[in-house]
Parts: sequence; C-alpha cells; structure tokens
Amino acid sequence: MTTFAWPWIIVLLPLPWLLWRWLRPVAPGQALHLPQPGIRLAQANSQSAKSIGPWLLVLAWLSLLVAAARPQWIGPPEAQQHSGRALMLAVDLSGSMRTEDMQLAGQAVSRFGAVEAIAGDFISRRRGDEMGLILFGSQAFLVTPLTFDLSAVRAQLEGATVGLAGTETAIGDAIAVTVKRLSALPQQARVLVLLTDGVNNAGSIAPREAARAAKAAGVRIYTIGIGATQMRVAGLFGSQLVNPSADLDADMLTTIANETGGRFFRATDSNALADAYRAINALEPMPQHGPPLRPRHELFRWPLGVAIALLLIVILPRRLNVMRGIAHE
Repeated sequence: MTTFAWPWIIVLLPLPWLLWRWLRPVAPGQALHLPQPGIRLAQANSQSAKSIGPWLLVLAWLSLLVAAARPQWIGPPEAQQHSGRALMLAVDLSGSMRTEDMQLAGQAVSRFGAVEAIAGDFISRRRGDEMGLILFGSQAFLVTPLTFDLSAVRAQLEGATVGLAGTETAIGDAIAVTVKRLSALPQQARVLVLLTDGVNNAGSIAPREAARAAKAAGVRIYTIGIGATQMRVAGLFGSQLVNPSADLDADMLTTIANETGGRFFRATDSNALADAYRAINALEPMPQHGPPLRPRHELFRWPLGVAIALLLIVILPRRLNVMRGIAHE
C-alpha cells in the first residue's frame, strides 16, 4: 500500500500561480544591463519550446510536491519476536583496569581494552534482547537505560575511559542500581553481567546485601573476575613474577553468583573472557511477541528525480541559446 507521510503539502499547489498574480513585473529601468553595449542576447524563437516549457514546469512543480509529501510504501504487518531478556552490563572502570596483563591478538592490552573488544562483540551478537550499561568505580552510574538499540550500548562502552567513575570499586552500588532498573520486568528476564577485577572498597551498600536484594527481586547475576595470575614486572633486582590479581575477591563474586542463581567466571586471559561471554550467551531465551510493525520504504527519490529531469529539460536549452547568441555577437 502506498501512502503519504505529509499529505498537507498539497496546499502549496497554487503557490506559483499566486506568486505570478501578486508579484509585479520588473520595471524597465530595473532590467538587466550587459557590461558591453555591443552584446545582445539572442531570443529563443522556438514555438515548440514556448508551448511545451510551461507544461514541463507545471509537471516539475507537481513532482516536487509529491516528493515533499514523502510517498511511502507500507508493507504487511510483521510480528516482532524478542528474547524476553533484559540484560544489564555492569563494567568496572576503577584504576586497576589499566593494568596491561591481558593479551589480545598477540598484543599486550589493558584489562579494559580486552573487555571493550570482547564485550563489544558480545553486545553485537545479541538478538532480541534489551540491554543497558552501568559503569562503576567509586560510584555506579546508569549510562544507557534498557534499550533494543544495541549499537548505542556498544558505542557508550567504547566511549568510556578508565577512571571515569572514580578509581575505587563500588560493586554493591552497581548491583543496587541494576536491581532498581530490572525489578519492574518479568522475573525470567532479569539478568546482570557484572565484570570487575578487584574488591569492593567504595560505595554505601555491601555486595552481599545487594546480592540478597537481587535475589529477592529475581535478578540473576553472572560475575566475571578479570585479571591474569602472573605478570612479569621490572624491579630493583631485575624482573620478577607477581600476581596482579591478588586483590580480586573471587569468593565474594562466587557467593553473589550462587546466591542469585547465576555463575562465576574467572577470566585470566582474553580467551577465558571470551569463553565467559559465550557461556552467558547460551542463556535460553523466553520468546515473546511485541506489537506488530509495518515496514516502510521511502519513495520520494523517484518524483524528485523526475522534477530535476524536467527542470533540466526546460533550463538547459535556454542556457545553450543564450550562450550561442553571445558567441555570435
């Protein structure tokens, strides 16, 4: 079915005629004067051009109005099917996420660099989920509310920087913000994926208290502890191996996941991090149908192209005649 998005544009149909009626002709004294007195413009004497030209202009004006009215082809209704999951990502931006103990494509990258690449790919592969993004450091902030626009969620993640939310780690606050956002949704849909590399040392809510609130609200929490177990650093007596993840509270993350019906993943490298996201990606969807949508395809390009072609047919011959007249003089 074809329809017009802005059919009221048709009220402009008599505009050229009204301008022709109301605007006075230019007085002889205001006519164009050529810089060289010996040059005269040749007159187009073609009777066919005089008879066809106005009609072509009328058709061009009609085509422009049709294009401005935005003709659209509307297809049959198509049912939407969503997975039913509302997935909130909570990503740690504390100062320790700058630690370059991860490998990605053979190159050493920071923990957040690995998260940005792998979690970004995870977001891009989702289908039918609502997703939101929480970034936390010393405080937790809802950056992207739940949306089906997954490209917006990924863009916000890619635009984040370590330290943006402070240099400490408020894990409990991040869970509390999530619970507040997900509590109004169906219980089967509420999922939080929380990624951190440290221990809770900031915020006003303890992680285990927040986990109990999440359990009461039916929010499943999947926790990911990121960070290598060995890293070679330079010291006074040469390089030595250290554990850069000594501060990671794996027991606390495991308790949070088990208490809420989720699962804890330990990501010591980028491959393990990717495996964690693949496991989370295997969650069974809960199909549900959204309101039907009717696809719309814009058709304004066709009448606009016709209008441009008609105007060129009218204008180009006149320009060529003028140029020929000047050349003959």
